[in-house]
Amino acid sequence: MTCDRLVCANCAGPVSEGRCPVCRANRARMEQEGNPWSNISPAALIALLVALLAVVLVVEHATA
Repeated sequence: MTCDRLVCANCAGPVSEGRCPVCRANRARMEQEGNPWSNISPAALIALLVALLAVVLVVEHATA
């Protein structure tokens, strides 16, 4: 998960802007976690799923 759309409960601002110490601490923690899937956009995930489905269909068709 990215901090682009998260709203801080302390200052009610976007966490990505880092308006208060709580925002900055959470943003730094999320950056340190370094989850590789958190940087992929939803559109890219959908494209990966469509590509995987296409590969599965091609392989299935080739073996039949």
